Amino acid sequence: MNALASYTETQKVGQDDLVLQHASLVKRLAYHMAGRMPPSVQVEDLMQAGMIGLLEASRNYDPTQGASFETYASIRVRGSMLDEIRKSDWTPRSVHRKARMVADAVHEVENREGRDAKDSEVAELLEISLDDYYQILKDSSSARIFSVEDVLETAEEQQGKGNLTTPAGPLEGLEREGFKRALADTISGLSERERLVLALYYDEELNLREIGEVLGVSESRVCQIHSQAMARLRARMTDWTADRD
Repeated sequence: MNALASYTETQKVGQDDLVLQHASLVKRLAYHMAGRMPPSVQVEDLMQAGMIGLLEASRNYDPTQGASFETYASIRVRGSMLDEIRKSDWTPRSVHRKARMVADAVHEVENREGRDAKDSEVAELLEISLDDYYQILKDSSSARIFSVEDVLETAEEQQGKGNLTTPAGPLEGLEREGFKRALADTISGLSERERLVLALYYDEELNLREIGEVLGVSESRVCQIHSQAMARLRARMTDWTADRD
């Protein structure tokens, strides 16, 4: 066996070992993500997509970049799962369109007033009732249109990097860090209750019912607060997410 063939074989064995050692990571991420998605999202589909991401991670991982393989693989696996969810998008285009309308209206009101947009102001600008406005928020939340993942993925696509799984060069890395700082600053500008809901949902990984119990409000009210916060984030991050639709 020549030197090149020997190196190739050794590299393949190393990749196989990484996949075997981190297969449980795919299962854990798949069940975690499925638990935050509608019932139509099947955990088996997420695991299949996640394994593809893990294989890609094992081939592309560069230890000289500083990140551990588990950290790098988690990003690739999760990105593959999100791609699978998008590919199987069941959401009517009308829901996407209304979600964009809400974000645009929030952006317009806040630019005009110089403060957080009130529900009534957004509904008035859209020329709809408050009940209809809350229904849009509910539909958007159920379809996973308003989420931190959506804002993150949108910004990455807008910057031309496809998704969070793409290795970044020095300039791209600076852009990504700039986006993260901008997102953190934007989140800090939300109301205390909105920040708390996002922290409980994304950091503590509580579901909407559990958050409602913590706050002493109904699950549907938590859904409204979450969707409203994400609409506000999307409106305030337009410099990073413009021209998505």
